[in-house]
Amino acid sequence: MLLTTLALALVAALPAALTAPEPAQARPQSPPRAPTGTTARLTRTADDLTLTVPPSRSAPGYRLQVTTGQLSFTTLRSGGTVLATASGDTGALRFRTAGTWHHATRVTGHAWKDGTLTLTADTTAPGATIEARVTPSADRYQLRWRVIGATPERLGLACDLSSAGHWYGHGETQTPNGGPATDQPWPLDSGEVVHPAFGPASYYMIDPFWYTSRATGLHVDTGQVMDVSLNEGQDGLGRFDIESAEPYRATVFVESTPLDVYRDYVDLVGRPAKSDATYRQYAEPVWNSWAQFYTHVDQAKLLDYAQDLHDHGITGHALQLDDKWESDYGNMTFDPKAYPDPKAMSDTIHALGFDFGLWVTLWINLDSDQYRYAADHGYLLKDAADPAEPCTVTWWNGTAGIVDLGNPEARAWYEGRLRTLMDTYGVDGLKFDTRFFDERCAPHEGYRPTDYQRLGAELADEYDLQGVGIRVHWDTAAHRAGFVTRQLDKGTGWNSLRASVTQNLAISTIGYPFVATDMIGGSSLQPAPAKEVLVRWAQSAALMPLMYSSTSPVDTVDPTTGRPVVYDEETVALYREAIARHQRLAPYIWDQVQHSLRTGDPIMRPLFFDFPEDRDTYTIGDEWMLGPAVLAAPQLADASSRSVHLPPGTWYDVAHQRTVAGGRTLTSYATPLGTTPVFVRLGAEGADKALRALR
Repeated sequence: MLLTTLALALVAALPAALTAPEPAQARPQSPPRAPTGTTARLTRTADDLTLTVPPSRSAPGYRLQVTTGQLSFTTLRSGGTVLATASGDTGALRFRTAGTWHHATRVTGHAWKDGTLTLTADTTAPGATIEARVTPSADRYQLRWRVIGATPERLGLACDLSSAGHWYGHGETQTPNGGPATDQPWPLDSGEVVHPAFGPASYYMIDPFWYTSRATGLHVDTGQVMDVSLNEGQDGLGRFDIESAEPYRATVFVESTPLDVYRDYVDLVGRPAKSDATYRQYAEPVWNSWAQFYTHVDQAKLLDYAQDLHDHGITGHALQLDDKWESDYGNMTFDPKAYPDPKAMSDTIHALGFDFGLWVTLWINLDSDQYRYAADHGYLLKDAADPAEPCTVTWWNGTAGIVDLGNPEARAWYEGRLRTLMDTYGVDGLKFDTRFFDERCAPHEGYRPTDYQRLGAELADEYDLQGVGIRVHWDTAAHRAGFVTRQLDKGTGWNSLRASVTQNLAISTIGYPFVATDMIGGSSLQPAPAKEVLVRWAQSAALMPLMYSSTSPVDTVDPTTGRPVVYDEETVALYREAIARHQRLAPYIWDQVQHSLRTGDPIMRPLFFDFPEDRDTYTIGDEWMLGPAVLAAPQLADASSRSVHLPPGTWYDVAHQRTVAGGRTLTSYATPLGTTPVFVRLGAEGADKALRALR
């Protein structure tokens, strides 16, 4: 009773309105780097070699046991296994040559010198051996290995998933159950991940980093395409194969908590140097035309859309015209039939209180009047098989060439056209879509395929992306650019809503903290979202760093029938209420943005990042922490109640205006359509601002 009284008194004492802080950037501060020195020692028995790394002030210490009968690696901490490679016919270190997989067998020699353990091993391939080097440091070890006596097509590392507990990371997943549009397993081992084209040019938001509930992590250092599978066919294995004969390079982290592993990884790849989004872009949603109209959009429809939102008091910082507005893809000119006066359209949108944005791409279709010009001037990426010809790629809007950002003249030409477009029509920001490179193309002289992630990030960084996000990844420039990250298109059903949550947890914990879901309500040319899905999605997004909207709660069009869908007044009111809640949370969220700039920590994160001792949190994918003080548990299913797990601590239940003790699960928590379970952790940093916003 005393705690409840104090909490209510605190809430009552807070002012009803909170002035938004100035959107000044926090000055990033370098976090302490993980120690690299180690006093590791090697011991040997008849069956294994063991590297022992003692604990230090900032690392727990570990042992790496190398089995010599058939080469395998087992990592132990505090006497228990925290990661083990596969054994048997799969093999730990594996390679494919002439279409057949082989693996390392008996260790034939070893040397311990200058802090590196060098191993040689036979293999199942006649005449082929493996040389591996293990270099331990205080909180990780590096594994480098290669095949001698054969030319492999692929090199691979295989792990026993259960040895490390549960698995996370990866980013957006390809799965047999429709991932990422409708399925994003959390943890990864709870489903199946089958991702054969996992690489730096992928349209997926991915990084070659995985971490586990037993506080280990794996980073594969490669610029090549990988074939990744986790629990494929429920086999309990993780396979991390590289399509290359180059030496395999990986780092295994060994820490005390998953958050420590995440911080090690961010220390390796870099944290955001700034936030690309402004305070207003965090506080208000961006509205984008895609899911509302898809390509069936024109000037009249867009203005009616903007007017409807305005007249119903549905706020937003920007309204973006998505695909399709060009006369042909790559022309960068408005289709005059659909947009008779684009400058007047822009002026009207501004008058309604929105910034105006446009969708753009580096892909120029073959039927565009700019394609021949770009090809003749050498502005397009060349074909990998025939460098004398431009590379052509097929995408959802036809066949195209890609502007070569590695060519300074091509980039200058492309950017000049962008600036002319923006200046002529009063465009405030851009939504960059498609990819900056394709594996079928050859990089510009002096560049590698992975460089195009950096080049794309540098290009996009010159323009206001209006908080709508971009998908660049795999490169330190992508991590440091501080872009908002948007997900791949989702469906419009409950499964996609749930996938949008677990996908944000995955993306934000591979080093991209400024996350938004796909457009609220989903897209993917599926039937328009039901009222309940649209409202629940908005309520969920309101408790994330940013809101990304498209389907209007006033009315929309069902793309499968072409018929209008009109939502009722309750839909409008509840959507408006979700936006208002997010706006009130903006000062608290902005504080978390500044914290991420200082530390690299994710804003939206799994419960176990904050409560690693609470074992129940490791399989929860429908709750999350928004910073250190807010626990979000929105309804993500077609149900009138749900269970809510509260980790240890004292929590303020916003919906019921009461204080409750944590360390337990609240069963049958009622969730009528107007109720979103959200809790504030009393005493946590930022709890006062969170209470002020949510109460």
